[in-house]
Amino acid sequence: MKRNRIYIIMLFFCMTVFGGCGAKPQIETQEAEILEDTKEPEEQEQETLEKIIYVQVSGAVASPGVYELPEGSRVFEAIELAGGILENADAGQMNQAKPLSDGEMIYVRSQGEAEAAGAVETQVLGQQEDGKVNLNTATEEQLMTLPGIGQAKAKSIIAWREKNGNFSQIEDLMEIEGIKEGVFSKIKDSIKVN
Repeated sequence: MKRNRIYIIMLFFCMTVFGGCGAKPQIETQEAEILEDTKEPEEQEQETLEKIIYVQVSGAVASPGVYELPEGSRVFEAIELAGGILENADAGQMNQAKPLSDGEMIYVRSQGEAEAAGAVETQVLGQQEDGKVNLNTATEEQLMTLPGIGQAKAKSIIAWREKNGNFSQIEDLMEIEGIKEGVFSKIKDSIKVN
C-alpha cells in the first residue's frame, strides 16, 4: 500500500511538472503574437503618413485650394479633387498625365487667358523672343524642349541652379553629371544665360 502511494505521488508529481512546462510557452507565444499584431497597424500608419503630398490647384476649377494626395498621383487626379475644370477652362494647355510632386501648384487657365498669357509666360520664364532657353529661369518643361535633355537632366539642371545659384556662362552646364561635350554641342546654340 505504501508502495502504491509512492507511485501515485510520483505520477502526480510527473504530471504536474510535465503538464506545467507545456503551458508556459503557449502563453508566451500568444503574448508575442499579440505584441506583433499591435505593432503592425502602427508601422502601416507611419508608412501611409510618409507617402502623402500636398498640391495647390487654382485657376479655372470648381473649388481651388490645397489638396492632399497619395505620392505618385497625377495632375488629373488633383483637378478632380478640386471639383473638375470649369466650362471656360483651356484643358488642352496642360499635361494632365504628369506626375505630381509635393508642394507643386497647378494653375488651370481660362481659354482667353491662355492665349494672352502665352507670349508673356514665354518671355518671363526663360524662352525669349530669340527662341533661346535661359538656363537661369527656364522651367523643367522648357528645358526638356532642348535636344538630348529629358526629364532627369532637366531636373539635374534645376537642382544645380538651386544649389549653386545662376549659371554665369552656358559652359557651366557641363558641370552637371550626364551633360558633357556631346550633349552641350547639340544645345549650345539654343541656350543662354542672363
